[in-house]
Amino acid sequence: MAGIKVLSVASEVFPLVKTGGLADVVGALPHALAPLGIEVRTLVPGYPAVLAGLSDREEAWYFDDLFGGPARLHSGTAAGLSLFAIEAPHLYDRPGGLYTDASGRDWNDNAQRFAALAAIGSGLGRGLLPGYAPDIVHAHDWQAGLTPAYLHYAGGRRPGSVITIHNIAFQGQFPMHLMEVLGLPWSAFRMDGVEYFGQIGYLKAGLQLADRITTVSPTYAQEILQPDAGMGLDGLLNQRGAALHGILNGLDTAVWDPSADPLLPEIFDVDTLDARAANKRALQERLGLAPDPEALLFGVVSRLSWQKGLDLVADSLGVLMDVGGQLALLGAGDALLTHRFTSAAAANPGQVGVQIGYDETLAHLIEAGSDALLVPSRFEPCGLTQLAALRYGALPVVARVGGLADTVIDTNEMARAAGVGTGIQFQPVTAAALQGALRRTADLWRDRPAWEKAQRNAMACDVSWTRPAAQYARLYEDVVAERAA
Repeated sequence: MAGIKVLSVASEVFPLVKTGGLADVVGALPHALAPLGIEVRTLVPGYPAVLAGLSDREEAWYFDDLFGGPARLHSGTAAGLSLFAIEAPHLYDRPGGLYTDASGRDWNDNAQRFAALAAIGSGLGRGLLPGYAPDIVHAHDWQAGLTPAYLHYAGGRRPGSVITIHNIAFQGQFPMHLMEVLGLPWSAFRMDGVEYFGQIGYLKAGLQLADRITTVSPTYAQEILQPDAGMGLDGLLNQRGAALHGILNGLDTAVWDPSADPLLPEIFDVDTLDARAANKRALQERLGLAPDPEALLFGVVSRLSWQKGLDLVADSLGVLMDVGGQLALLGAGDALLTHRFTSAAAANPGQVGVQIGYDETLAHLIEAGSDALLVPSRFEPCGLTQLAALRYGALPVVARVGGLADTVIDTNEMARAAGVGTGIQFQPVTAAALQGALRRTADLWRDRPAWEKAQRNAMACDVSWTRPAAQYARLYEDVVAERAA
């Protein structure tokens, strides 16, 4: 069913503003859907970086009062994306992060900031702009979670609605006294509406009221039906089980392409794997590691957090070095983990190299220069770093959870014999299990023909958006057909 129009509603979009994988998905999916005849326009807050990057900007609508001040809705393009941006300086033009101030505390008006995003998304869905009528409004995560609620309670004609859970740990919960401030009827404050444990649940509202729910991998879709991973929403998700779909994220293979990556010292592909060694040398030099081509170089590109399992890496550094390994780590986050890794680098020069913060060039170099990439997450809805690792020939060493389980084929004995492995999986998610995985990785490294076979398998994996985009297209078609019936 060609010609479907989708309005994507999200709080961030790559390459304009990004805090995590949400932005990558929101930025890449429209490009992947276009060849399938699906036209996507994306609504985002008008942060300064968004407004600065918007070309062909035109004012599409004016609001006298949008949750405390005037606002303008602009249309334009950026990075090949068709965008709507909400220029509301009182909500989005401020120092600090997208969601927190400079000290890391949530902005005290986040309820209003993201209700504004959802309310305008609903308005666009219901025909705010003459000549624009999307068939689907697709909300992403809690920040856009009220969009299906505003659509539902407005009554009248509405498009189909989809909400995607990128990480169920972040749900957006705010006090009930804001109902009137947010323009929601008190009749919505009930279990089958926006109420969630006596508060207004933004993500909960979307899960309750959207026509379809997606999350970013099939395994994560199953995990969140269980109490330990559902984080209080498992009962609702089980109730709405028929509406829940796990669609694996893809990777932007134009940005992540080892054969044409301008950020690498040496480009390479599956037929020129020897050229990859230059990137390993450059990575070792960049992070002060011993320039040893035979050292098994483990990379990490991650938030330093409990969820990402980086404490397990810190606990396992002795084993990593005992098996002849080096560590190249790029990340930021928890202060204690930051201290542990910087201390380890100081105590083990030549074996542990750490850069705190984020550096896009170094991230690409770690994917291209590491022999293996560590992703020991305790839970991982999808994960993108392991997809880049597969494409760049760094064998992922991953916990068997969520999207990591769906994207990496464990090179166990049978897989090794059949020549089908692409990395190493481990479970449970403990330091002991990770240490076993490090030893297994070292065993594979010593069998260089088997290692290179796994590398080639990894690089042959289709990690693009082609298959996920086709699944989203079918989902949209089903929703449109259902609403037309």
